[in-house]
Amino acid sequence: MMAASHHMDARTEKRQGIALAQMEKILGWLVEFPAAFAVIAEVIILLSGVTARFVFHQPLVWADELASTVFLWLAMFGAAVALRRGEHMRMTALVGKLSGEWQARIEALAVGTPCLFLALLLWPAMEYAQQEWVVQSPALGLPGTLREAALPVGCVLMLAISGLRLLRFRLRNLAFVAGVLALVAAALFQWGDVLQSIGNWNLVFFFVVLVSAGVLAGVPIAFCFGLVTVAYLLTTTSTPLEVVAGRINEGMSSLILLAVPLFILLGQLIEMTQMAKAMVGFLASLLGHVRGGLSYVLLGAMMLVSGISGAKTADMAAVAPVLFPEMKKRGMEEGELVSLLAASGAMAETIPPSLVLITIGSVTGVSIAALFTGGLLPGVVLAVVLAVLARYRIAEKSMENVKRASAAVVLRSFVVALPALAIPVLIRTAVVEGVATATEVSTIGIVYTILVGVLVYRRFDLRRVYPMLVETAALSGAILFIIGTATCMAWALTQSGFSHALAQAIGSMPGGRWGFLLISIVTFIVLGSVLEGIPAMVLFGPLLFPIARQLGVHEVHYAMVVILAMGIGLFAPPFGLGYYSACTIGRVSPDAGMKRIWPYLGALLLALLVVAAVPWISTGFLT
Repeated sequence: MMAASHHMDARTEKRQGIALAQMEKILGWLVEFPAAFAVIAEVIILLSGVTARFVFHQPLVWADELASTVFLWLAMFGAAVALRRGEHMRMTALVGKLSGEWQARIEALAVGTPCLFLALLLWPAMEYAQQEWVVQSPALGLPGTLREAALPVGCVLMLAISGLRLLRFRLRNLAFVAGVLALVAAALFQWGDVLQSIGNWNLVFFFVVLVSAGVLAGVPIAFCFGLVTVAYLLTTTSTPLEVVAGRINEGMSSLILLAVPLFILLGQLIEMTQMAKAMVGFLASLLGHVRGGLSYVLLGAMMLVSGISGAKTADMAAVAPVLFPEMKKRGMEEGELVSLLAASGAMAETIPPSLVLITIGSVTGVSIAALFTGGLLPGVVLAVVLAVLARYRIAEKSMENVKRASAAVVLRSFVVALPALAIPVLIRTAVVEGVATATEVSTIGIVYTILVGVLVYRRFDLRRVYPMLVETAALSGAILFIIGTATCMAWALTQSGFSHALAQAIGSMPGGRWGFLLISIVTFIVLGSVLEGIPAMVLFGPLLFPIARQLGVHEVHYAMVVILAMGIGLFAPPFGLGYYSACTIGRVSPDAGMKRIWPYLGALLLALLVVAAVPWISTGFLT
């Protein structure tokens, strides 16, 4: 009887598993198809705007407006796709060391916590979208609700995805999740008066203690940021949660960020058409036979591709899949490889057309052209330092079959790579000559890449287009949702007065401009690891750049210093989001590089101090 009962239970669990898999498949289609369509729509809208303005001299006044609306829907559908695929950035180093039972409980907590945040956000997001009905867009006359409804729809989809995932856990694990979340909520309710009475010291509890606990527990970082911000507002303020919805939408839908999915798509097209392989092949023919040569190739390729994509995630996605297999074949440790990849991402933060450079120019009034010019040499300095370190840390164990390429082979590889090497020139020329904005220029790169891939390289697999569009949406959604929740958290910090107090404290540090630069480096390393680059710049750039000018620090020099400092924080574990992006793209466990990355970060810090001490590195080529 017991055996028969056990057999029946197994059959029931199997049927339930099949039913859940079918429901997840249907839900996956519901989120993936609109996400892919939104990516295509963005390309068409922006390319139409460029063509109408530059070719026909008839600007489409509605293009940016429609692109911004579609972009918010792309961000939310992409975030849902990323959640379904488990691609939202999270730290699993500590979770992986737990026993099987505790690991299952913490994994359930990592799914249940986003559910709580989405449930708390859903109604305020609906209220906010409804309130926007009376607001009409200036060019198309569309009600604001059409745009703002993306957030509640995304919340519903992500709740459904998380709910299906929770059903796969055992009842005792679900009870553990409910107990932990209820205990934290009860503690916040009980200690609410105490937390309010200690003033801004409660920020330490919410944004250091609780955020750290959530991140270390493996909760996806975007949801951790969002839930802690909601908890802070509910516990210590009377702010309605509709504000949270508005700030998340604002953070995700900035026109500057339109470049993110398009540059990611461009990076994937470059990889699919084997243009990246051609560029890397040319560099490898020059340096591949040298000890540590492929490390130099990786650094050089990151600098080249940075001139194409503008987004560090796209840079790494274009380079790592081409180089990592050969580097592993030569016996290089994958932990060292992902550490160098992450460090090269931080190195390339100032290489134009960096999104952070564009952000700084937009919020501080610094010339973007000057920032593009000033960002090249600091990147070279960091690359040289990383190359010296990699020479001694990443050694090929097997180079028996590696031979030096002849001059004819080098020349041939250069000719093959020439159409690909022309992309950075094309992109920079299009921006400088006013053909397209820094946001729109990626569409020119996309069209060029498709034409070259079809006509020159004859590499364009139509079967890969749809998966590539979905992957673009998922990666974009994961990045943009983090930016949205980080923007919301940054707003909460601003309302508390913390950001102004921090700016004043930094400005009053002893040591004049050198003391100011040093404390700025420390501050932006921390901010880069917590807030991500763009929200940190939006929050603190307008406050700190005027202080830099008063102390005699050139604004372009200061921009390079804080961007590189932020980049170090962004790629520094355990909180740096860029590090987990590098691990995901390189298909390497974060644990593999957790101990190996610190020498690379130390080298970056040393190079940063050189850049800070020698302003000419940033300003020497300015006219």
